[in-house]
Amino acid sequence: MKKLICLLIAFLLVLPMNPLAREEDPELWSALKPLETTVTFLNTGAHPDDERSDFLAYLSRGLGVKTSSLIANRGEGGQNEIGQELDNALGIIRSREMIEAAKVTGVKAYHLSETTSDPIYDFGFSKTPEETLSKWGEDLTYERLIRFIRTYQPDIVMPSFRDVDSQHGHHRAISILTQRAFEDAADPSVYPDHLKEGLSPWKIKKLYLPAESKESATSSIEIGMLDDIYGKSYPQIGEESRFLHKSQGMGSEIPVAPRQVHLELVKSRDSSSGKDQLFKGVPYDFNEWAGKLPKKEKSLVKQYRKLQSQLERTISSYPDRSEAFKEAQKSLKLVEEAIKKTKKAKLDSGLKEDLLHKLSLKEEQLMNVSYMSSGLDVQATSESDVLTGGQQVKVEVALKNGGNHVLKNADVTLDTPFHFSKKTKKKNLKPGEERTFTFKVDVPEDAETYHAYEEPVIQALVKFRSGSVETVQKEELNGTIAVLPDVGLTMSPEDLVVNTADVKADVPVSVEVTNYKKGKANARVSLEVPEGWTVTPSSVDVPLTEHKEKKSADFVLHSPAEIEEGDFKIRAQAKVDGKTFGTTVQEITYSHIGTFYYQYDAGINGVSFELLTPEGMKVGYIESGFDQVADYLSNVGMDITKLTDEDLASGDLSQFDTIVTGIRAYLSRDALTENNERLKTYVEEGDILSFSIINRMTDGMQPQRHLIHSRSVIHPFAGG
Repeated sequence: MKKLICLLIAFLLVLPMNPLAREEDPELWSALKPLETTVTFLNTGAHPDDERSDFLAYLSRGLGVKTSSLIANRGEGGQNEIGQELDNALGIIRSREMIEAAKVTGVKAYHLSETTSDPIYDFGFSKTPEETLSKWGEDLTYERLIRFIRTYQPDIVMPSFRDVDSQHGHHRAISILTQRAFEDAADPSVYPDHLKEGLSPWKIKKLYLPAESKESATSSIEIGMLDDIYGKSYPQIGEESRFLHKSQGMGSEIPVAPRQVHLELVKSRDSSSGKDQLFKGVPYDFNEWAGKLPKKEKSLVKQYRKLQSQLERTISSYPDRSEAFKEAQKSLKLVEEAIKKTKKAKLDSGLKEDLLHKLSLKEEQLMNVSYMSSGLDVQATSESDVLTGGQQVKVEVALKNGGNHVLKNADVTLDTPFHFSKKTKKKNLKPGEERTFTFKVDVPEDAETYHAYEEPVIQALVKFRSGSVETVQKEELNGTIAVLPDVGLTMSPEDLVVNTADVKADVPVSVEVTNYKKGKANARVSLEVPEGWTVTPSSVDVPLTEHKEKKSADFVLHSPAEIEEGDFKIRAQAKVDGKTFGTTVQEITYSHIGTFYYQYDAGINGVSFELLTPEGMKVGYIESGFDQVADYLSNVGMDITKLTDEDLASGDLSQFDTIVTGIRAYLSRDALTENNERLKTYVEEGDILSFSIINRMTDGMQPQRHLIHSRSVIHPFAGG
């Protein structure tokens, strides 16, 4: 009997505490929740990671508000804690981190900066907004901001920072422009060309700033509560997103705890807006929009109220995906009817535009619900991720109906500027059925090559019908599909420093050639050198037989006897099948963002100047893994020793006149932290000797020179 009781107790312990508890479906809920409200919210900032992640998670995940972050630049001037990429390559990383982080909070990420080396660039710390806007171009920046607001049409806008003296100039500039845009986005005389392009003036309803204090806040919002469906609080969801800003070392583990966001309402178009009501004066759903319609439009009022009731039924279908699919079709049908009736109704033009915009957003959201709840599994692949001009590539899109409903006229086409042929025809897809659509895509010889900030060059458009309603969704292919030059050229060294006080007559240079063609490529590689320089050999033939094969061509630069101070450039080019290529393709691959490419002119950035150092001076360098300063110092003739962990722990440091620590070496070299006392002792026991060294050289900038003392420990500045 005792054994039986023990078995019964053990059985009861493994049962759920609440047998009626439902299994949560966060993915479905994230699609359904936005149906609750028509409000749109825009958060503006200067750099990737400026977004107010906790508050945005509350708005998007907690309330279903359509929420976006508009960031000015790409963060090119920041640090990089995960690799050696800096400048534009780092900007690509930070942009993708921003996009991935936004997916966690349910937010859409946008940027004002459109290209690498865009004028709206993270040039490093700025003391004033005036300095920032003079470098970015105030009119260019403002025009793009107004254009975005007129396109996105937010009800509520909030910059991440206030315009105060203690803030970064980039932050202040965006705050100033955002506040100014409250009036100007609605003014047709401001950038009137937008109207010719089909955009309309847009009236932002409310503009908030982060409050300086709880006492000055007009709205204080509790956001620290636990969301049962996600199993996290909104600040925790925010921190989960910030962990994806890995290059900046962000994100922290936090408990569920009360947290308030304090906002100050600074501009509003509704005079009744009062304290503690974030959305007061902004229609929250279609019932409230119905209340704004003229009384004579009884049929339209009824349509909007009916639509809101159906949207609520669709939300209530959670967590049943099959039921959500059926209710979404009904909602989509009502949205279509509301759009037609609204277009025909005699309404104030501003009200009509607002309504049509809200209906189009709801249609987009319902398409997402329909697609997700359909149970359709989509796998879109290309036989090659890397394409070159003149290539034909096969693309396959496999559909599997894992739901409970027949998907009528299931079809796939491609969204691409390239010509393609299609073998498979659309047909009904029953539950459990699979079908693969096959395409042959022809890449033109003169196809534009890949840019990391542009839309993928090939995407799949998936369509199906249920009843009279069609669902359309865009899917990216697995992996990054990139059109690249036939060959990529990477030069070594990347930078060249010539000490005019100690000129090296011969400088070895190598060019790594990567074959991006599907088949063979024969590349003839040559260098273009400054006047007075020569190079041997004049060219090198590099035969390549396999896709992505790499081979090197070696050259020797011969410098002139007399070299003037200043910048110079050494360029590489390769001729393949009568075409000339001169591009470096830098592959950027990290697990949290995927694979992307940065293309720039293949060349060596050079600078020459006189650098005098004491005879016999020895420098110890502590590499961080993130910099190449030691190599630059060696290039100008300095005696550099790269210190190992063993050197730091027990080596003879007294042999060095100076020790230089690499950028963020204390973050990456545990041995440096562990042996910091040895470095202190080294400095305390040293004599004094003054000399100049190069701290950092960047393209287009003269090297910085610093007067330091030996023995001393020097910490080079990180970029940005």
